[in-house]
Amino acid sequence: MTGDDDEEPRGYASPPCFMREVDPAYFGFAPPSPPTQSVVAWRKVQRERLIADRLVLSAAFRSDAAAKIARALDTLSGDLGGRVVSAYWPFRGEPDLRPWLASLQVRGAHTALPVVVASRTPLIFRSWRQGDRLARGVWNIPIPAGGEVVIPDIVIAPLVGFDRDFYRLGYGGGFFDRTLVQLPASTVAIGVGYDQAAMASIIPQPHDIPMHHIVTETGIRNR
Repeated sequence: MTGDDDEEPRGYASPPCFMREVDPAYFGFAPPSPPTQSVVAWRKVQRERLIADRLVLSAAFRSDAAAKIARALDTLSGDLGGRVVSAYWPFRGEPDLRPWLASLQVRGAHTALPVVVASRTPLIFRSWRQGDRLARGVWNIPIPAGGEVVIPDIVIAPLVGFDRDFYRLGYGGGFFDRTLVQLPASTVAIGVGYDQAAMASIIPQPHDIPMHHIVTETGIRNR
């Protein structure tokens, strides 16, 4: 939810059909730099393809993957008591980590959700606990209706795509990149998604910020 020049999502458009072509990463090839397309246009095509692929994953697969991702996050993060962890409200087939967030609250962590303030501006993070009142944010994604603005120690960022250099392809609004660059250097950024989101490269640009770790249903990737 990447760069300043990417187009932002316009709403709940139906996923494109017949776009599940094989990613070059499957064969270990670097993706071509399309001579007749800008990086923005190339990313848009990749984003549509990856979201379409994600939306056809079965509910059973997503549920199992989310449980595996949650266990991996516990292994990676250790005791989070007293720390602030921001995750996300699942959107368009993303792994649903809300049960994991609820478990963190029981274990003494402070949990938060990201909030879009305006286009082309950094996110803010508002504290949220299970049962707190929610409002509708950008793209109708639920956000805390109130809650204190907090600075997270760990940011869980959903992935549309990711590459071997830990760069993240998001929805194109650039929110996480603008945000991460302004957070304390101690903040840990963890990208979360499915293995199907792997790419040889997102063709990173100067504004792209790599994740510290990437977690999928098959385990943890450390930079």
